[in-house]
Amino acid sequence: MKKLVIKLGVYAFLILISLEVLVRIFYLGEDKPSRFVDENRVEKWRPNQEGYSVTGNRNQNFVRYNINSSGFNSYQEFEPTEDGYEVALVGDSFIEGFHQPYKSSIGRKMELELGEKIKVFEYGYAGYDMADQMHLIYAYQEDFELIDRIYIKMKFSNDLNRGEYHVQNERLSLESPLNKILKKSKLLVYLSEIGALTPVKNMVNDARMLVQGGNRPKPVTHGKTESKDQTFLENFKNLVALYGYDRDKTVLLMDVSTTPKLFLDYLDTNGFDYIDFGEKLNNAHRNTTLVYDRHWNNYGRTLVAELLVHDLKVAGIAD
Repeated sequence: MKKLVIKLGVYAFLILISLEVLVRIFYLGEDKPSRFVDENRVEKWRPNQEGYSVTGNRNQNFVRYNINSSGFNSYQEFEPTEDGYEVALVGDSFIEGFHQPYKSSIGRKMELELGEKIKVFEYGYAGYDMADQMHLIYAYQEDFELIDRIYIKMKFSNDLNRGEYHVQNERLSLESPLNKILKKSKLLVYLSEIGALTPVKNMVNDARMLVQGGNRPKPVTHGKTESKDQTFLENFKNLVALYGYDRDKTVLLMDVSTTPKLFLDYLDTNGFDYIDFGEKLNNAHRNTTLVYDRHWNNYGRTLVAELLVHDLKVAGIAD
């Protein structure tokens, strides 16, 4: 019996080693960058990291990312100047661009269209909501005061759940010491990406909540859509009051077809500019999203870049 247990243990170890080698050979597990909170309480990627972002369990999307010294995925450094023309794209994973080659991003497409006139800085980070984005602009206000145009991507139903910024502990928990150790194994990273470790993660989280004497937080629900929309609108107002909002050079980038009239009327009445990317993408003659998720594909990014270039020309910045 003892020999059998030893043999099973040896075989299991060899199988795990073989699987680890196969995952590395075929590059199934991505090089997830490390995240942190800087001295301004801005959550972002640790600067100066490189690696590959992998989507799907068969390398359906395999692209290189490049985290610059500012902590964002970009081919260039963010160095606003008083003399040049700079544009900021602020948003979540759609702006972050881990689903695309970083040298083919929306910002880079805009720069290629406009020549050397303009630099585009992409402050994108997966999971950012409006509070994250407003706090980022406020925290780096010296840089953003030099930037000539600011585009903030937002989705009304997702990005206005809170009216004040605080660090998202749920995301930071991914950078626990245990997780850093587990990331050394590409096999575990791969299993996590395809959801095989989700039950284990849920058990660990439930155990942690029991030890802390609390319950898993439940999302706030509202009996009526109108009540929820009003709450989101009040959150937007509160964010503007707390962190400021330069209406002369800031433009919201959103899909009007998924945005309630209550919010659109408020923007129109109070002088908030916005661009509707939904009409152009939704009516395109080709698919504008990736086949395995809803992020924009290369064609979709091109259409968004065209909208922003047009807006810059109308505003006189790209003349």
